[in-house]
Amino acid sequence: MSKKDYYEVLGINKDASEEEIKKAYRKLAMKHHPDRNPDNPKAEEHFKEAKEAYETLSDGQKRAAYDQYGHAAFESGGMGGGSPFGAGGAGAGGFDFGDIFGDIFGGARGGNGRSQAHRGSDLRYNLEVTLEEAARGAQKQIRIPTMDECETCKGTGAKPGTNATTCQTCAGHGQVRMQQGFFSIQQTCPRCHGSGKQISSPCTSCHGAGKVKKHKTLEIKIPAGIDTGMRLRHSGHGEAGSHGAPSGDLYVEIHIRPHSVFQREGDDLHCEMPISFSTAALGGEIEIPTLDGKASIKIPAETQSGKIFRLRGKGIKGMRTNSHGDLNCHVVVETPSNLTERQKELLREFESISEQDSARHSPRAKSWMGKVKEFFG
Repeated sequence: MSKKDYYEVLGINKDASEEEIKKAYRKLAMKHHPDRNPDNPKAEEHFKEAKEAYETLSDGQKRAAYDQYGHAAFESGGMGGGSPFGAGGAGAGGFDFGDIFGDIFGGARGGNGRSQAHRGSDLRYNLEVTLEEAARGAQKQIRIPTMDECETCKGTGAKPGTNATTCQTCAGHGQVRMQQGFFSIQQTCPRCHGSGKQISSPCTSCHGAGKVKKHKTLEIKIPAGIDTGMRLRHSGHGEAGSHGAPSGDLYVEIHIRPHSVFQREGDDLHCEMPISFSTAALGGEIEIPTLDGKASIKIPAETQSGKIFRLRGKGIKGMRTNSHGDLNCHVVVETPSNLTERQKELLREFESISEQDSARHSPRAKSWMGKVKEFFG
């Protein structure tokens, strides 16, 4: 019986990359693995077929010969096709099942069988700053808990003067081979947990972990213009790595504390400014606060509540721009309270006079009443 084309078996094009070949094989191997298909007698046949195709196309020399001569390149010992299952769970091309099935069976590989070194975990710190600090920039000190390298044993986990010995279970590889049916997989050594070492005399400071919990103080520079949600990265200030691997990073996330006067919107600032009824009606001049001091605003006569006065350049200078935002002052006409009898008398007189020509003195009220009448027909 003639064999199927290897590219057809894997479902790839003839110009497929090594990564595409491996990805296609992984998909088929997972699909047709006999352990996953105990009731399908053809599964093993498809599995072997896919593996044979992968072993040929993943080897540059074999692939070149196959592209030129097809299956004839491996007949009569031409290229040595070999058994689809080699000793120790590797095929004729040196393929290791741990590479493909590590994610299925929970195995983790150290580089070339060596003990595993893991980069330290990243840390996040939420830092609250004032609006003024965010606008102008500041220096802040923070104290963070972290797992750092043990100073007593220098991260080895062994008591000073003693050394860790090679793990007898995995022979120092950090990995052990386990037989699964007719092939083998690699898993992290259960005795040394991937370190490849055994510690007979643990360090008394870290109890053999090589790390200790510490609090360290860092100086954090807050750049001017930073906003809520932005993060500052400090490389190497996360948790210490294992077995000589680098430390993780520290990410400082900024949160701006609510301000008593201003609300921030991007690089713009907003504030409410109450003014008296007489100032709104007759006009005048008021002082408003800014982040740099005070500023004056002229209120024209007949100013309505809700009017916004914009002071250009009185906002915040952003981190990625050379210009400042604006300060938007929202005027709120304040209704008088705790009136004296004389004040009430004057307001009643004022109301009586205004009603004589309401269309002139209260145009918005007249317009609104007209809309109400029209609504009710």
